[in-house]
Amino acid sequence: MTSKTLFEPSALGSLTLSNRVVMAPLTRNRAGVGFVPGDLVAEYYAQRASAGLIISEATQISQQGQGYQDTPGIYTEAQIDGWRKVTNAVHAKGGHIFLQLWHVGRVSHVDLQPDGQRPVAPSAIRAETKTFVNNAFVDVSAPRALELREIAGIIEDFRRAAANAIAAGFDGVEVHGANGYLLDQFARDGANCRSDAYGGSIENRARLTLEVTAAVAEEVGAERTGVRISPVSPANGISASDPQAQFNYIVEKLDEMGIAYLHVVEGATGGPRDVAPFDYEALRRRFRSTYIANNGYDLELATTRLEHGLADLFAFGRPFIANPDFVERLKVGAPLANLDMSTLYGGGTAGYTDYPTLAPAVA
Repeated sequence: MTSKTLFEPSALGSLTLSNRVVMAPLTRNRAGVGFVPGDLVAEYYAQRASAGLIISEATQISQQGQGYQDTPGIYTEAQIDGWRKVTNAVHAKGGHIFLQLWHVGRVSHVDLQPDGQRPVAPSAIRAETKTFVNNAFVDVSAPRALELREIAGIIEDFRRAAANAIAAGFDGVEVHGANGYLLDQFARDGANCRSDAYGGSIENRARLTLEVTAAVAEEVGAERTGVRISPVSPANGISASDPQAQFNYIVEKLDEMGIAYLHVVEGATGGPRDVAPFDYEALRRRFRSTYIANNGYDLELATTRLEHGLADLFAFGRPFIANPDFVERLKVGAPLANLDMSTLYGGGTAGYTDYPTLAPAVA
């Protein structure tokens, strides 16, 4: 056992983070015309740059990859330019930021898809979930199964998006393999009934996650590549018959690639940690680089797991929304501001950049 704390510097690839607190990806639906992040987005992230690492909101790699209205992209020059404002603002405050690369797969709606086409998925199985489109939560559309010949194009979209992220000034990228989105859909047999090279066995169902990660790491460097997984989260109607074997295998292969970090949602995304039995320490033993633990952490639990070597960094989500100075509040034991749920998705400054920080101490 060590005496490490959350507030000491920590290495991540070639970076030195100012602390071990990570701002988790948080969808806020505030991109502008053309799915471009604007000045308000830059202000929002800069306010939170005291995090050791910011992982951006999920960002679609293509129009096909979009699942919710007003979420940002990283596939056009205008989007790259918009994100460059964000990275410049965060770096000016001394922070570090990775972009999360996203393809939602079946968690989408025809109104968001190119030419009103059906969303794509490993198999034509509709997700039992809703999406946010036309300013309302509605059932997702029925998907179609991707043809084998199309998969190489999706891998290339991830590769191109990673290159675009680095061009926009990000310190690295995170491959979104969690929460019931496309890569998670391929990995889990509740959504994947394919009989080709991307379905059936544990190895085949892991193939797309591993091929995407390999392509991204080849493009931008393994030291600038992370992967997020959520082995037992039921988010977006996803399920698996044997998640331990599936994700043990995926993590072993990710470890062989030498990527910068593994980001693990422990339990149900945004919900209970004990939603299903799973041995997260087994993943930690299989991954030699930085392990980011996510979900339901407070200072006490994070410190305990850090001292026992069970994780290196700790990701916090919603507390960062209402507390732009979350790291400082955690450090001094200050109370946290409450989140206004009515302003969580979409809108302007209200509930986005207008949350106050702690008052400065009086000398």
